[in-house]
Amino acid sequence: MTHFKHRNVLITGGASGIGKLMGQIMAKKGATIIIWDINEANMKIAAKEIKDLGGKVITNKVDVTDNKLVYKLAQKVKEKVGNVDVLINNAGIVTGKPFWDCTDEELKATMDVNTLALFWTVKAFLPDMIEANSGHIVTISSAAGMVGATRLTDYNASKFAAFGFDESLRMEFKRRKMNIRTTVVCPYFINTGMFKGVKTRFPALLPILEEDVVARKIVRAIETNKARLIMPGLVYSSWVMRYLPVSAFDWISSYLGVSTAMDEFIGRENDISPQSGD
Repeated sequence: MTHFKHRNVLITGGASGIGKLMGQIMAKKGATIIIWDINEANMKIAAKEIKDLGGKVITNKVDVTDNKLVYKLAQKVKEKVGNVDVLINNAGIVTGKPFWDCTDEELKATMDVNTLALFWTVKAFLPDMIEANSGHIVTISSAAGMVGATRLTDYNASKFAAFGFDESLRMEFKRRKMNIRTTVVCPYFINTGMFKGVKTRFPALLPILEEDVVARKIVRAIETNKARLIMPGLVYSSWVMRYLPVSAFDWISSYLGVSTAMDEFIGRENDISPQSGD
């Protein structure tokens, strides 16, 4: 198992949403939490809450799309607390618009935060994991990394890429018999401000997930070295559905409400700039 006691856990987008909740859970289990976020006010609150629980925490204001800054701050983290044992790539943004309404800047920001930032953080901490032959890399992808949906074209693309990134990393480590674990997380919509306004047609089958439940399940998945966490279970059926004709696949997705879930999307105000927790 992956234990948290006396371990260093770095969470991008760790000042809000499931990132903050995961930090609290793991801090109570004895981990030192390193929060990387772009929102200083939220980081102060998140850090205080962890300290109030008796946990250890350090914070860094980080734009995860800036690879040079990521590498610089990663070195400072290692100098201060040592190697990062668990890296959780949780930062994410969403535009929630039809593709043709997205500006070039919005499209680039989505890919920079949700996909390219994974490269920079893993490159920053992986060499030490390889040297120690130990570590755990967690990628927060999405059900949107498995099934396309309306008003999520850029987000879908970024999360499909995140899913593939994790899968290839896992294969690389296994091929070389490295003792480095990976976990990819693919939840349906979570009840956080990031996806405010989304609706589900069949709550019993595709519920809007509660963030505290999701956070606990992710932490448990890390502890048990679970390679893949998909929530809810119905999302697994998307792989079976791909054996069907495209017209049937599209009809089922539409029937389940995938095509209308984002119709009343509001999201966080100005969410294109914060690298908030998914």
